[in-house]
Amino acid sequence: MTSFDVQQVREQFPILQQQINGHPLVYLDSAATAHKPECVLQAMLDFYRTDNANVHRSAHTLAGRATQKFEQARQRVADFLHAQFCDEIIWTRGTTEAINLVAQSWGRQTLQAGDEVLVSAMEHHANLVTWQQIAKQTGAQLRIIPLLINGELDLHAYQAMLSSNTKMVALVHVSNVLGTVNPVAEVVRLAKQVGALTLIDGAQAVAHAPVDVQALGCDFYAFSGHKVYGPTGIGVLYGRQEILAQLPPWQFGGEMIKQVSYTDSEFNLPPLRFEAGTPAIAEALGLSAALDFVSQQQSAGAETYQQQLLQHLIAGLQQIKSVSIVGQPAHRQGVVSIVLAQAHHHDVCQLLDAQGIAVRGGHHCAMPLLNSLGLSGTLRVSLGVYNNKTEIDIFLQALHQALELLND
Repeated sequence: MTSFDVQQVREQFPILQQQINGHPLVYLDSAATAHKPECVLQAMLDFYRTDNANVHRSAHTLAGRATQKFEQARQRVADFLHAQFCDEIIWTRGTTEAINLVAQSWGRQTLQAGDEVLVSAMEHHANLVTWQQIAKQTGAQLRIIPLLINGELDLHAYQAMLSSNTKMVALVHVSNVLGTVNPVAEVVRLAKQVGALTLIDGAQAVAHAPVDVQALGCDFYAFSGHKVYGPTGIGVLYGRQEILAQLPPWQFGGEMIKQVSYTDSEFNLPPLRFEAGTPAIAEALGLSAALDFVSQQQSAGAETYQQQLLQHLIAGLQQIKSVSIVGQPAHRQGVVSIVLAQAHHHDVCQLLDAQGIAVRGGHHCAMPLLNSLGLSGTLRVSLGVYNNKTEIDIFLQALHQALELLND
């Protein structure tokens, strides 16, 4: 293992210092939601204790402090994603709302019969269903980019699907089922050749490796705070400035307006145009603290450490005869899904939980992908920066024992 100090990291997560069913908590479900370090909890608590006020709307001191910190958090996100401009960052409730914002604003304005939207066969429902429904509403066609047998995107098929009819390519950066890291920069480059826009679902990517939206060249990038050690209820949509300036709002109310009469309204410039209502202020500050935390861990070698831990997990799973790993992508991050011979994943999850081990069983909001693989569900193990080799070994031993018990 790398010299990355995982014990020092673990000490920053209060929730890990507990027992579940009489056993130390082994949390292997970070793809569903990651835990929050003390700095995130403290940032939110400090706001409510000292600066609680609405932003942008009052002249008093508390409102001024709240607004300043809120906009500093927006700048922190811009820096984290290497966005060119701060006003390319839009606050949302999460990845799902960010994708819906693009579909409802750009999609309704742009898509029409004969247009095509391309998504991959590995998409989370947040990306798949959103574009499926907007295609139905606009008369556009949704097309599915197939996968190779190892769980990677079929780039040759993708390239053949692209045409002047392609208006949007919406793709997951890292699969929440397979762990596949998609070649996003190449996907974007090919889309640009036919004039298509690109949206990247980064929910599973930002916690594991640095993201540079300018280097990727994408038009939109979305992620959720709670997947990257931040709060729930806050997310981000990055959109290129020149595109956002052309899009209409998709929700209406306070904050997003410039002038209002009884008969008409003039809307604010982005990003405020897309942020109707009181935002999640404390959550934005918590997310900013989370991004500071993640950047510090990445500088300390977290990416290499997590890859080593992932390989240790995979090697251990390969030693259990009744376990099959779903997908064998050349580049994987953070997630391993397995199928269990003669045992149901939900039964195994319950047996593991009895020993304090948290994993996920089910379709992981990717039903079409699992159906295409002939599966009703999998047992998913997902890693965070706080996991260690001891926890992986505890899980592997408990999994082996659970399968022996169920197969007796």
